[in-house]
Parts: sequence; structure tokens; C-alpha cells
Amino acid sequence: MNRALSFTIAITMLLAGAAPATAADLKPVTPAGIESGTVITKANAAKVSSLVSPGNYVLVSQGMEMKIVPARDYNWPPPFRVSTEQDSSQVRLGPHGELTNYLAGLPFPLLDANDPGIAQKIMWNFQFGPAYSDDLDSQDTEIQNFTPGGGNPFAAYPIGHLAVYRNLGREEVAPTPTDYDGDTGIMERMALGPIIVPIEPPFWQTPWAYMVRYRYSSPRRSDIVWSDLSVPRYWYGEFPSIGNSDYLLGNAFFGNLDLDSLFGFAGRFQDFDFKFLGEKEMLAVVHARSLPARRCAADGGRTICPEDWELRHVYVVEADAPRPSRFADIPAIAKRILYIDSQGWFITASDQYDHDDKLWKTLAIFNTVRDREYPDSKAAVYSFDRLFQTALVDEDVQSGYSTIFFTPSPERPQHDTWFINQGIISQRWIVPQRFTTHREYFY
Repeated sequence: MNRALSFTIAITMLLAGAAPATAADLKPVTPAGIESGTVITKANAAKVSSLVSPGNYVLVSQGMEMKIVPARDYNWPPPFRVSTEQDSSQVRLGPHGELTNYLAGLPFPLLDANDPGIAQKIMWNFQFGPAYSDDLDSQDTEIQNFTPGGGNPFAAYPIGHLAVYRNLGREEVAPTPTDYDGDTGIMERMALGPIIVPIEPPFWQTPWAYMVRYRYSSPRRSDIVWSDLSVPRYWYGEFPSIGNSDYLLGNAFFGNLDLDSLFGFAGRFQDFDFKFLGEKEMLAVVHARSLPARRCAADGGRTICPEDWELRHVYVVEADAPRPSRFADIPAIAKRILYIDSQGWFITASDQYDHDDKLWKTLAIFNTVRDREYPDSKAAVYSFDRLFQTALVDEDVQSGYSTIFFTPSPERPQHDTWFINQGIISQRWIVPQRFTTHREYFY
């Protein structure tokens, strides 16, 4: 087209009241050939078959709708970026895969696919990624469980706090970069509770429950978990994914979700063999529109939709559990395939396999990036964008039962619930003496 003709067309459009198309008006196409703005339903799910995990593809095929949007960067918090630049060059893997010489920031910003330790390094990058470094308090969360037919949850458990305190890798709240409690070697403390249990005695002695976990830096030292949960096995009836009360520490609690699947993966690294499977482009939810997350009407409410999905570059790591479950009657998860965002170092999805190497469960994790939860937030407003998890879906693809961990719960009044690196949680807050303790486990 010559200049004269181009000028004539532009003038004609302006006189007709139509402005020429700008870059913002154009619909970019993903590398997979899917036009931005396309809504993926179960009718056209095949379009994304190679862009989601096998388990997540089951969710899309069942009706979990996806809106394809252009990818956006997730910029690291400035303190995390500075710590990485200053301290990462000295970090090494120890003889047992442990982290040595680590202070703060991303442990291994430079990775080599031919490095025999790359899988372990990717996992340490996930452990000490930029989402939070000092402390985290996710308030008013809720676990909801659904049958294969969807509908209203058959069980729901409001949770007061999902709290984490890091003793290692601290960047924003004094003391930094470490806060070892009397040189105990504790790397991280986590608490979950109070968990409101909607069951009356004699099944429960109290209407709430807690869980506290200590994790140590030493690969030779096991986690310690305190819990006051005491769930009678027979109460669950025919629900296939729950065993006795010890399932909390083995594979699942309050539905499909297991303790080692919080945030996508929360297992003790020394209990798993990691294998690097490669890199690929995958769809993930990083800039979710809805907070709280919304149940998906198209699949009966068993997952989250519609939501914005963007193409991300991920590392794929296999996590094998070499040891069988210590509870003989519980079918432990034998293998997990983890999809880890190469920019934000969070897990976007995970597929879990049984001992027959059959797909058993799948996780779909929904995140958003913003400087506050809501436009009118007042309690937690940050000077830079933070990553918030909005929900985690854990579906048993063999039985069809589904669990959604809402962070925060859509059933509670809207208020600030995510407090990241604000000193809200201290190591004195996460202690077993704070809670009613019935049991202590070493595993």
C-alpha cells in the first residue's frame, strides 16, 4: 500500500468517526496460535491440550473455563532483587542436597540444564522465591469439598490463619537475614488454625483445631508436627480420599488436599528424589481478576473460573517419594510433577500419581499480582506489587471429588487478609504451647 492510499484511508476513517487501530486494539496471538481473548471451554479444550498439565487438562475438559490473555511480567520486590545480586554467588549445594552459605534472595539465579544438581537448585529457588521472605499471614481462608456432581460443598472448614515465619532468608523485617531461635536450626515455622469444624460432640471435643509444623535446615533432622486433630475414621463414610486422622500428616486433610501440597508443594526436600524433566511454555493464572476467587459455574463449582490464563515459561520437576507411607492403609502419593514459574518461582500446577503410575490428583493454583488486595485496602498496602494466591484446586481425577482451598474465603466480608513481610507473625506466635496439643509427630 502506497503512502497516498494509506493517508486517504486514515482520513476517511477519522471523518467516519472511527480511529485507526492501535497496538492496544490488536489481539496478540500466543506462540501456540491462540488469539488473546479466546475463551476456552470444554467444547474447544483441545486447543490447550499441550499448554496445560495432563491433570489440568482434565479440569478444562470437564468445564473449567479459561480466558487467554497476554502474558505480563512479575517483577521481583526490590529487597529480594538486591539480596539476590549481593548474596547468590556464594550459595552452594551440600553433599546431601542441602543449601549452604545461603543468606537471602534467590539461591541460584543462574541455572544450567546440564548441571546434575539442577532439579535440587530449582526446588531451593521455589522454597526461597520472591513471593514472601520473612513472614506471611493469610487470614480467613476456607477449605470446601465437592462431590463429582458439584453443587454446594458437602463440607466446609473456615480457617483463621495460614501463617508462616521464616528463620532463614529474611529481607524486610528485623532481624535480617537470619533469626535462628537459640541456634535451634529451625528454618521455617508454619501454623494452620483455628480450623472451624462443623461437627458436634461426641465426634469432636472442641469445634476447632490447629496444626503447627517446625522444619529444620539440617537434612538429618525430621519435621516436627503438633496437631490437636482427632477425626474418627468412620465419620467420612464413602469419601474415597480420606483415611484416618493420621492422614493429616500422610496424604490428605479435610478432603483431597494434603499437607505436602500447600502452595503447590510443601514437602521436606530430603524426603523426595527430584528429577529435572525440562522447560516448556504453559498456561497459568498469575494475574487473576477475581479476589476472592469465584467458583466455576460451568463445572458445577468444583474449580475456579472464568479466570485469566497467560503463557508462562516453566521448569518441570518430578518429585518422587522413595519411602512408602508409614501408614499401611493409606495410598501415599508416589510421584508429583511440579510446574514452576521461571520468573516468579511459584508452582502453577502439579499432577500427582499413584503407585501404579496412574494420574491420581491434579492441582491448579490461582495467583494475582497487585500492591493491595482491594482498591480500598488500608491495612496492607505495599510500595511494590506482591504475589497473592487466591485459590488452590485439588481434584481427584479418578473419583471426581474436588477440594478448593480459598485464600481468602468468598464467604467472609471483604477485608484485607494477606499480610506479607509485615512482622504480623513472629516465631513466638507459632509455638505448640499456643494451641491445644493432643499429639506430636516426628516425620
